This record gives sequence, C-alpha cells and structure tokens, in this order.
Amino acid sequence: MFSVAVIEDPAAAEVSLDPIRARLLAELAEPASATMLAGRVGLPRQKVNYHLRALEAHGLVELVEERRKGNVTERMMRATASSYVISPAALGAVQPDPAQSPDRLSARWLLAVAGRLVRDVGILITGAAKAKQRVATFALDGEVRFASAADRAAFAEELATAVTTLVAKYHDETAEKGRPHRVVVAVHPSIPEEPVDGA
Repeated sequence: MFSVAVIEDPAAAEVSLDPIRARLLAELAEPASATMLAGRVGLPRQKVNYHLRALEAHGLVELVEERRKGNVTERMMRATASSYVISPAALGAVQPDPAQSPDRLSARWLLAVAGRLVRDVGILITGAAKAKQRVATFALDGEVRFASAADRAAFAEELATAVTTLVAKYHDETAEKGRPHRVVVAVHPSIPEEPVDGA
C-alpha cells in the first residue's frame, strides 16, 4: 500500500468522490471483506460488493487474499493507498494552466502552479512505478511568522533573489545528458490546523 496515490483518470476520480466509496476507501486502510465493511458502514453486503467492484475496476482497492468459508469465498480487500490526490489531469481541457496569466503575487496563479505540480509529480510517479524506479525529488516545507507586510515582501524578494542565483549557478543548457528539473517555491498564509477532539 502506498502512502499517497495520484488519481489521473477522470472515471477513477468520479468513483473516488462518491461519499460511500470514499468511506469504504478509508475503512480499507486495513484489509476487510464486504461482510465486515457492511457492518461498519451500515449497508447491505450486496451494496458494499457493488461499490467494491467499482473501486477495484479503477485500481483503488486490491485483493489481498481469498478465504473459503463453507460454500462461500470471502474476498479480503485493501485500499491501494492510505490517501489519494486527484490530479488536475483528470479535468482534461479545464485543468489549470499557469502559463495563462503568470503573476507571482496572485493566489490563483499559485493554485495553478500547485495544480501543475500535482499533475507532473503524479505522471512521474506512475512512470517510475512502471519502470520500477524511484523519482528524484526534493521538498522543503516550513513556516515563518512575519512581523509585518513589509517583512513578508522583503522575505519574498530575498527568496526570489536566492533561488534565481542558485538556478543561474547550476543551470547548464549545454549539458547533453542533463535533465531539466522544475523548481517551485511558494509562500502563502498558513491555515490553522483543526484541533484534535479532546485537545
């Protein structure tokens, strides 16, 4: 089971967004049968089986084992990932395009860039899985508390200068076997985390 999987197919995205199927995916972090799931989600076993077949057809759940119980074979299923991200590629022609209106101070442009990041990394993960290879990536995530809007603007300017300097230093257009890498740096207000029950 992967920690995160990217859904690129529009039909798989539609299947995963159904509230009942999303609940079944969450329940299938650990293997379970349709009978076991029926009791947990309050649905008839036949209805759970119907939803499981749809999820399995789109690669969102997988068969772990089959158990023989009398005249019945119980299929133990498990989600293929702990969580899923739907790629903007599933939206086809209406997926966000950062090239349409580049504006490094626009939240909507940042969203388009983030969408492209999800799409591109999803494609890379899919290709790497087929080739049985790892994807060379790096991510940095942190939080900074600015005293003022002026400090935030100064930070953004220094960050842009530092990244531009690094790109200029390491970018080699003449490297015949070089491979281009995309660099994405974003700064946005943090969203407070929801308090945990009982905290």
